[in-house]
Amino acid sequence: MFFLRRQHRAAFTLVELLVVIAIIGVLVGLLLPAVQAAREAARRMSCSNNFKQIGLGIHNYHAAYNKMPQHMSGPAEPNVPEHDPRVDTNQMQNSFLVGILPFLEQQAIWEQISNPLVSMPDGSLRPGGPWQPFGPSHDVDEGSNERRGWFYAPWITELPTLRCPSDPGRGVPAQGRTNYAACMGDSIERLNRGTRAWWSLTVEDSDSAQEGRAACRGAFIARSQTGFRDILDGLANTVVAGEIATDLGDRDVRTNPGKVTGAYTNPEACQSERDPERPLFWRATTNVNAKDSDSWTLRYGRGYRWASGYGLYSGFNTILPPNEAACHDDNGDWRPHRDDGTLPPSSRHQGGVHILMADGAVKFVTDSIESGNRQATPVRLSNVAPDPRPGSQSPYGLWGALGTRASKETIEEEL
Repeated sequence: MFFLRRQHRAAFTLVELLVVIAIIGVLVGLLLPAVQAAREAARRMSCSNNFKQIGLGIHNYHAAYNKMPQHMSGPAEPNVPEHDPRVDTNQMQNSFLVGILPFLEQQAIWEQISNPLVSMPDGSLRPGGPWQPFGPSHDVDEGSNERRGWFYAPWITELPTLRCPSDPGRGVPAQGRTNYAACMGDSIERLNRGTRAWWSLTVEDSDSAQEGRAACRGAFIARSQTGFRDILDGLANTVVAGEIATDLGDRDVRTNPGKVTGAYTNPEACQSERDPERPLFWRATTNVNAKDSDSWTLRYGRGYRWASGYGLYSGFNTILPPNEAACHDDNGDWRPHRDDGTLPPSSRHQGGVHILMADGAVKFVTDSIESGNRQATPVRLSNVAPDPRPGSQSPYGLWGALGTRASKETIEEEL
């Protein structure tokens, strides 16, 4: 009797193999967004934790000195104009982040800054003697005065605590980047000078003081001291710091401010300069801070210098909502970081930014937060109708109210 032996296949057929590959591809396609979302959630949590450390640093500083760290601090040369950068003094340019370094477990770099520093970044001795305490000006002057901040090691040191993991920006043309910035209120005018006279930062003349007090309504005032006692709207209702994305050299409207005339009185003056086909970027013809064709100006990007207090690098205002276009008033200054303008917070997170409240709480604010009349002239010392008078409530709705320290707004919404 003969038996037929059953034949066994040794491998998949081509059709079966293609089916298996297709199933694997579908599974990967379904799982990949979840994996990416989980990674971004972890990065966002790390970013929030960094902000909590900064908030704790501000509170510990206040507990030690009964005041907040000054934004734009340091020594200044008497009777020297603000626009004259120095190598022997920093002209009151240091950001609030410099002041809280000892409270961020950065004692080593604080010791370098607060004492004379004899060395250059490469370890060699500085020609002409040590750097003065609190460092030189942060301004970039190629080929003169040793390029100031570029040859001062602390200014080009990047600190992990000041970086959001979601932001991919690294290295030059920045010095040391930061993703966390001071809240300067809901105005444009005197964003960088505060109450100081233009001709001498050691002087508060009558006009400068009046203009500064009228316009500078945030928890931080450039080149002036503030404390929790000044935040009359309540610590839980006032923003002290917010997130900013750093510039990647791609003409992003959030990180490379447009430059137009009229931005002082119209915060949306730059909106028409967006590329209609790529609205997150400027037109190729738009005048911007960091120009692709000019290696010099490429250094003027958002968040490029953690230790510099200029609004471009470490400040923001609560006029336009998060992730809107940044816009400088073009006053012809060849150093565009000195221009005042509309500087919203921004981030690489989806749909919003982290903000730090004065009570130390970290909250996530969406891009759609109510922001009132975006074309309204900011509060300032002005007799021109219909400009809002000094002391007025913010014209920028809930977002503007969160940015002011003592404008008597009532905030009932939970962020």
